Amino acid sequence: MFDLQGYGASVMEGLYMTVAVGVCSLLIALLLGIAGALAKLSKSRVASGIAGSYTTVIRGIPDLVLMFLIFYGGQIMVNNIGDKLGWDYIDINPFLSGVITIGFIFGAYMTETFRGAILAVPHGQMEAAYAYGMTKFQAFSRILFPQMVRHAIPSFGNNWLVLLKTTALVSVIGLDDLLRKADMAGKTTKMPFTFYVLAAVVYLVLTSISILIMGWLKRRYSAGVKEA
Repeated sequence: MFDLQGYGASVMEGLYMTVAVGVCSLLIALLLGIAGALAKLSKSRVASGIAGSYTTVIRGIPDLVLMFLIFYGGQIMVNNIGDKLGWDYIDINPFLSGVITIGFIFGAYMTETFRGAILAVPHGQMEAAYAYGMTKFQAFSRILFPQMVRHAIPSFGNNWLVLLKTTALVSVIGLDDLLRKADMAGKTTKMPFTFYVLAAVVYLVLTSISILIMGWLKRRYSAGVKEA
């Protein structure tokens, strides 16, 4: 059993922060992903061009670079604007910066996930829904979305697992997540190996639980569907 030297509660606080960052980032990524997928598949050249540029740029820049750009660069930009408007110094919240950055990054990956899932649903079903008298929203929510989810779950699950591990990057901007708490505890007690192993085990537990949930979702949305 790990001897945590009284730092167990601190590590648990870090775990809570990691989960909070992950879930909030996922919500942003889902919204951006759905919007990006619909934009890429739209007939508008402007919308598809913006979505295409977004996914290309995000997938081509390292996550850590984006984290620094948004946290430090964003803070400089906001305060430069604030100086011109006579505002006091604005200190950007690390939690907000981390969530926005990770959500923005994985929104690009979710865009491709949802685009592929939408394309996997036969277009004739949407045409039949319109012929039946459904509105676009009704056709999307009743016909497209349930089938799209089934096709999206495998890729979505992979993206979520990577996102969850990517939350460790917020430690570099001073947010007290699981990794930062483990790092501080390890340095204070001079037991870095113990706390890094603990952090690794906790991440493994989180990803294992996530895999079980994704398996349940896949079975639920695949009910009645014969696998090829």
